[in-house]
Parts: sequence; C-alpha cells; structure tokens
Amino acid sequence: MQPERADAILGFLALADRLKSVERRGRVVLPDGATRRENSAEHCWSLALIGTLLHQDVAQPLDLGRALMMVAIHDLVEIEAGDTFAYDAAGRATQAAREAAAAETVFALLPEDLAGRLRALWEEFEAGETPEARFAMACDRMQGFLQNVLSGGIAWRENGVTRADTAPRMDPAIAVDPVFATLIGRLYERAEADRLLGPPA
Repeated sequence: MQPERADAILGFLALADRLKSVERRGRVVLPDGATRRENSAEHCWSLALIGTLLHQDVAQPLDLGRALMMVAIHDLVEIEAGDTFAYDAAGRATQAAREAAAAETVFALLPEDLAGRLRALWEEFEAGETPEARFAMACDRMQGFLQNVLSGGIAWRENGVTRADTAPRMDPAIAVDPVFATLIGRLYERAEADRLLGPPA
C-alpha cells in the first residue's frame, strides 16, 4: 500500500470515529437506571447485531456481507449533517439534501476506488431497492423502535409520538418479511402494555 493511500484511509477512519459523538434522540439505560442519549455508532453496532441474528430467518436470500457494509456506512453522513429525529417533520424535509451534501464531503476523503464503493453502498441503502438494502432498512427501523421500548419511551414521550406517528416509519420495515412483522409486532405490544406511545391527538 502506498503511503498516500494509507494516509487517506487513516484520515477517513479518524473522521468516521466522530460518529461516536453524534447523539440520537433515543436513550440508553445505564446499569444504575440513569439514561443518556444513544450515539449513532452504538446504533450502527446494534442494528448490525440485529442483522446478524435475523438474516437466516428471512425468506429472501441475501448477501449478509453487503447488508452489513451498508449498515456500517449508512449513517456516516451524520458526522456532517447531524442525526435527524424520525418524527421531526421539519428536519426530515431537509434531510435528503443535507445528507447528500455531507456524503460529498465524507466520502471524498477516501481514495477514489474506495470512495466510489462506499458512496454506491450508501446510495443503495438510501434507494432501498435491493434485498440487502431493504433488509438493512428494516434492521435500522427496528433498532430505533427497540431502543425506545428498552428506554421506557422517553424520546417518544418528550416529542408526543403516538402509534399513528410511528406507522409511516415502521410499516415499510414490517412489510420486508414476516420476521420483522413478528418482532416489531411484539415490540408494539410491549409499548402499548407500558403506555409508551401517546394517544392520538
């Protein structure tokens, strides 16, 4: 490996490390019962674990390695664009443009071949048209929902999120495979039993 390539890769990894400081709205419950905000790197690890656990249970064969690559890089743009809360309508209106601009900055740090490969994976995830992208999306949506259930719905309550509010986000994940329908359905049951989601306005 040429020194220039090595330096570019190390520079990119240094930037990527900043994903650990991008906070999400979801909360992590600590052993003493206190909570803190989850960061985007933790989110990516958690949904990678979900994918690792579920990939053999879904009906459609998929390339787990490709799906996990998408999981690993799908939120790197948040280093520049920040995390957009799933139920922030104003933030979501500008999300695509902000993240596309961020992708230009983030992936440009890599050597051209790697930049092209990672950018293509990010675009594949965003388009959601391949089995791997749909699977990664379902893992992503399920992880956020699971995190809210595990933390007692703090972020939901703080933002007045109702079950109806969650449907546009969760229905596409549920539709990916009966495995996701079952698991997300069970999470809805827990959320309703614990009254974590607010009543309709």
